[in-house]
Amino acid sequence: MSEENQLSDAEELQERLAEVQTLLARHKLVEDLVQRQEGPRHELVEELVHKQHLHELQQKLDPMHPADIAYLLEALPQDERLLTWTLVKPEYNGDILLEVSDAVRESLIEVMAPSELIAAAETLDADELADLVPDLPQEVVDDVFRSLPAEEREHLRAAMSYPEDSVGSIMDFDMVTVREDVTLEVVLRYLRRFDELPDHTDQLFVIDRDEHLKGVLPINVLLINDPEAEVGALMLTEYVDFEPEDEAEDAAKAFERYDLVSVPVTDADGRLLGRVTVNDVVDFIREEAEYEQLAKAGLAEEEDIFASVWDSVKNRWAWLAINLITAFVASRVIGLFEDSIEKLVALAALMPIVAGIGGNSGNQTITMIVRAIAMGQVQPDAMRRLLRKELGVATVNGLIWGGMLGIAAWWMYGSPLLGMVMTAAMTLNLLLAAFAGVGIPLLRLRFGADPAVGGSVMITALTDSGGFFIFLGLATLFLM
Repeated sequence: MSEENQLSDAEELQERLAEVQTLLARHKLVEDLVQRQEGPRHELVEELVHKQHLHELQQKLDPMHPADIAYLLEALPQDERLLTWTLVKPEYNGDILLEVSDAVRESLIEVMAPSELIAAAETLDADELADLVPDLPQEVVDDVFRSLPAEEREHLRAAMSYPEDSVGSIMDFDMVTVREDVTLEVVLRYLRRFDELPDHTDQLFVIDRDEHLKGVLPINVLLINDPEAEVGALMLTEYVDFEPEDEAEDAAKAFERYDLVSVPVTDADGRLLGRVTVNDVVDFIREEAEYEQLAKAGLAEEEDIFASVWDSVKNRWAWLAINLITAFVASRVIGLFEDSIEKLVALAALMPIVAGIGGNSGNQTITMIVRAIAMGQVQPDAMRRLLRKELGVATVNGLIWGGMLGIAAWWMYGSPLLGMVMTAAMTLNLLLAAFAGVGIPLLRLRFGADPAVGGSVMITALTDSGGFFIFLGLATLFLM
């Protein structure tokens, strides 16, 4: 795809989205008007108007990059999305299905004929196809398997056999290999036979006759050295490599640490299986970041914003049910101190402040801990050291901000004792928030669970119930 066909920035993409939405709105408006009119040539007029607007919309879509079209489709309501989808160039279908979110992909696949799905799948490489296969109907998958060359079929089987989030699951089979006993001139003549090199080819992989990886030949080394020199004399034998069972997250950290572009993937015997490229790693990092954002909010999966009410309900109900239980617990905590609240109405006005500040502090702590876990900087045995640090931060924040709120409460209600209770409650709730912010993700990690899932929900529940209990309990002890 040429650079002029790619949108340069977010602003231009937003402009293109607005243009498409305007065309779709105009198309709908005019069609509604035409349908209300009657006449001898009504059907002909309606067909001409329909084709005119769709042709104009298609002209907007044709020069766009598949990733940008995917963005547009995700931003359109269901009926407009499906209409736009019918106007996309068929050769883009496979790439677009890979780019859109899982939820939107399902809605597009549902309206595609088996022949269209097969044609879209056949435009993809084996590693890309492995990402799409789980969403395709079984009869389409069978047809695609039969249509692939033997080598591609084996690549697809291999890609599908590796665990999710492993290096094998993001491995690319498209690469250039050479032998160590040939000259650079031979390699250059070999490369000129390609129509284009595989994306992100920064090095060639040197293998023997049994496909064992012997070294790597960077492109810059190939270009600046004597063409008569042999590959074996210039190849690098010290390089980063992975095995397919390695964690993709570890590979992502290595790419970031060493500024890598591509890395070979070998089996336990050193045979070259494929490579991982920086674009594969970027896609993995983006998907992981999106998953963590959803998990922290208690969402089961990525959601199509224009999905049906029922689909959205199914995605959100689990943690909402937990929220309902925790809210009920918080209400019962308040109920325990009804007499105290009746005697001192100021408590009702002040207690949300204690709970709210505690929740914000806890979410700050848990966000930092989950991020550190994702970066590989924290292990379960670091809990004691992290607790000491976060409890110290909570104590300082509690005394400073709690003290300020205590002074404000003293000034507003004329009670120095109420101000002291406010300060103490704020400090204790921040300590509770710090303890939960460190303990929840690290305990989940220790027991093999995802440390990001539902963290914000649990923190809010603890700081609400705990904050109410601490504040109202202290007020009952010292003010009643």
